[in-house]
Amino acid sequence: MEIRILRYFIAVANQQSISGAAEYLHISQPTLSRQLSDLETKLGTPLFIRGNRKITLTTEGMFLLTKAKEIVELVDKTEANFNQPTEFISGEIYIGGGETEAMHFIAKALKNLTHNHPAIQFHLYSGNADDIRDKLESGLLDFGIVIEPTDKQKYDYIQLPAKDVWGVLMRKDSQLAHKPSIQAADLIDKPLIISRQTTVDNELSGWFGQNVKDLNITGTYNLIYNASRMVEEDLGYVLCIDKLVNTSGNSNLCFKPLNPKLTANLNIIWKKHQVFSSAASKFLEQIRSNIEKYND
Repeated sequence: MEIRILRYFIAVANQQSISGAAEYLHISQPTLSRQLSDLETKLGTPLFIRGNRKITLTTEGMFLLTKAKEIVELVDKTEANFNQPTEFISGEIYIGGGETEAMHFIAKALKNLTHNHPAIQFHLYSGNADDIRDKLESGLLDFGIVIEPTDKQKYDYIQLPAKDVWGVLMRKDSQLAHKPSIQAADLIDKPLIISRQTTVDNELSGWFGQNVKDLNITGTYNLIYNASRMVEEDLGYVLCIDKLVNTSGNSNLCFKPLNPKLTANLNIIWKKHQVFSSAASKFLEQIRSNIEKYND
């Protein structure tokens, strides 16, 4: 399957018409139609539902669109790191991470790096640990920032000098807002909104002393900003980490730490036997250097 044909397919899916995609791609409409028909024949399944006004994707077409975008993105990422002048360090770095205080440390490392090598570009992807690992496996990310534990069979890693503190985000007028900290018994009968991360489930289950999914789960979240909007509407209490939502000033939200205290170490991980671009190698060097200075 040629990359060129995948680009054609993505263009048609985005434009929702053969004529619009042909104009966007600067090729003739008959040529594009033939290429797409050949693709459907090769895959042995229809990819499009051809309507009078627009084209939509079949279930198989939607699956191919997801994979095609990943493949094209990986090709573009690879080419970008080769098509750079050799006389100075340049290239692109792809970093994924969730919402965590550790990103401040990553930001400082990137600032140091781009000051010394201004031709380097960085790309950030936000998602939970499961998303990050999937993109690391497919080669779309160079590094991921995740909560411990790390699968040492699959990844190399460095522990970052940062810890996340777990607690509960709630309204300031909630029943638990007067407490300095929150114990497991306080939450047993409360509507909870929890992270979808597998690792988080394990950590919280250990803290509660029972499977967290057996509690009164109202909903789940991927990123905390949207979850905080649910709290504002009094839909439940969010189990999350500290310092990610503004609870000062006129905010009607507050954060209470768990008791006993629950913290999480954070690692920067990458695939074992990973062959880095020059930019990614320099970033890793900068991370190691900043950690050494932090520990001195």
